[in-house]
Amino acid sequence: MQKLASPASVLLIALLVGYLTGRVRSTALAKSTCQDECGSVTIPFPFGIGVGCFLNKWYEIICEGDSIKVPRLKKIGVEVLKISLPYSRNHGDMYTSPSGTIEVRLPIVFSNKKCISNDYRTGWAAPSLDGSPFVYSKDKNKFFVFSCHHQAVINNTGQVLAGCKSECRGANFSDSGICSGYNGCCEMGISSMVLREFGVNFMPEDGLTTGVGDECSYALLAKESWLRPKLTNLHDLKGEGFVLGVLEWGIPSNSSLEVRLSQSCQHCGKGSISVLPNAVHQFYCSPGYIGNPYVANGCQDIDECRDPLFSHCPGFCENKVGSFRCRDTTKLFEIVMRDNVQKSKLFDFKELEKATDNFNDDRILGKGGQGTVYKGMLSDGTIVAVKKSGALDEGKVKQFINEVLILSQINHRNVVKLLGCCLETEVPLLVYDYISNGTLYQYLHEPNEESPVSWEVRLRLAMEIAGALSYLHSATSIPIYHRDIKSTNILLDQNYQAKVADFGTSRSVPLEKTHLTTLVQGTFGYLDPEYFQTSQFTDKSDVYSFGVVLVELLTGQKPICQLRAEEGRSLATYFIISLENNCLFDILDHQILQQAEEEEVAAVAELAKRCLNLNGRS
Repeated sequence: MQKLASPASVLLIALLVGYLTGRVRSTALAKSTCQDECGSVTIPFPFGIGVGCFLNKWYEIICEGDSIKVPRLKKIGVEVLKISLPYSRNHGDMYTSPSGTIEVRLPIVFSNKKCISNDYRTGWAAPSLDGSPFVYSKDKNKFFVFSCHHQAVINNTGQVLAGCKSECRGANFSDSGICSGYNGCCEMGISSMVLREFGVNFMPEDGLTTGVGDECSYALLAKESWLRPKLTNLHDLKGEGFVLGVLEWGIPSNSSLEVRLSQSCQHCGKGSISVLPNAVHQFYCSPGYIGNPYVANGCQDIDECRDPLFSHCPGFCENKVGSFRCRDTTKLFEIVMRDNVQKSKLFDFKELEKATDNFNDDRILGKGGQGTVYKGMLSDGTIVAVKKSGALDEGKVKQFINEVLILSQINHRNVVKLLGCCLETEVPLLVYDYISNGTLYQYLHEPNEESPVSWEVRLRLAMEIAGALSYLHSATSIPIYHRDIKSTNILLDQNYQAKVADFGTSRSVPLEKTHLTTLVQGTFGYLDPEYFQTSQFTDKSDVYSFGVVLVELLTGQKPICQLRAEEGRSLATYFIISLENNCLFDILDHQILQQAEEEEVAAVAELAKRCLNLNGRS
């Protein structure tokens, strides 16, 4: 079996998508002395505002408005909502360069002019990109039709490219957010088309091109991940008359800028938009660099050692140009462990008994296969969590003590701190820091409507859990395999920072059999199938469980659900099936659909898929 990369290192690759888009502002984006913003939109070169600030007429941005500034592509006449530079993403042993994109406002096309409000004007065809270095994105956009008696087709210079038919025979699409073709809405991908200009024709159900009638049908081309969560309430959207669409862009082949960059661009790579009739190239900063490759010295080194995204290095981190070096401190750790092994805190049973009010049921924080956890207060006022484990046979006691000694050396901000233990009783007691905000399971599946779990928080929690697992697997002198990673074993402190709990002891403490826990240590829904079949536990088994937690963060769904179809009762299986059927955005939590960038979601979903890979290969 090929060893899988540690969860933290894999997650860092995926989260680099969001990192790059967020950090690119710290380097020069526009040409020197040129305006680099219009309203809230950043304007990177080759786009620009004002004479000498853009590559050519296609990239000229005009900034309109007084109190509220609105950027527009002058040549095409569309409002710009966001411009993204191409970026590199380390993906296994390969580098990919996702396309640079422009998010713009595209008009909704109505079947009848009577349907159009007097408050705005809208075109009867999408803006023409003919002759430009732009193309309608075939991967990010979809064609939607809303009607009860019409079919609508996309045409280009009179030639019908494709279309779909919408009828009203069942529940309205607003009930489910899905366009079936029979619920007043149909949808169609455009991945087989090259769209630079197109129009929309409406036809009645009989297929004739005349007699459309007075029904207010409408069609639109929009970014699918943006529109999907809005399908349940389209009234306001229709009233605006515009939707968000995505264009891909590059720079023309053999242009002076393309030639210069091809010859002298430092720390950057080159790709192309192959679907365009004339070659259009895209440049992006190489892995280990960040910025805008289109401006002089635009790609700057990332200091991996100073950024928290790369703080998983357990030893001495040395930044290098385009990379970094992490020096192994395992030997130092072994020395520290040898010198401090006698410093583990041994608690007196009477002290813990008093702290927990004689292990009063009112002090119970939770119960599980490994025992019961009580809230207690020590004589000095310290609040602690005391775990009273299940019964141990005599042969396991020595292993348990050894494990406690190892765990007592661990000091990581995302691992619950083991303060010590009590060995005076037949059943050993463990004493941990008290963590006040419950479990990740409660946070995700028993949410507070006033404080929903944002996409940013989900990414941070995933990062923290990955960092803790990487530390346990590789930064300690003896690798520690958790064996029961799940959302109920991820605690949240007062700042909602993740703390991995109940780890290590499962290596040596047999779990009691419950309806959730197996004799092969672990929990159904999170259990690595390969481990279940072979009984051989590796770091890959923890990685698999981490993948399930990632899917929980993405979907907000529980790891086992009897309400799903039989083949999808396991969340991991349900997630993989959805990916294979290109239905990822149908199962995401609504908070993610509203807040996350499509590229970020896709990157984390790809990471989860790799973690769940059954053959142990990334």
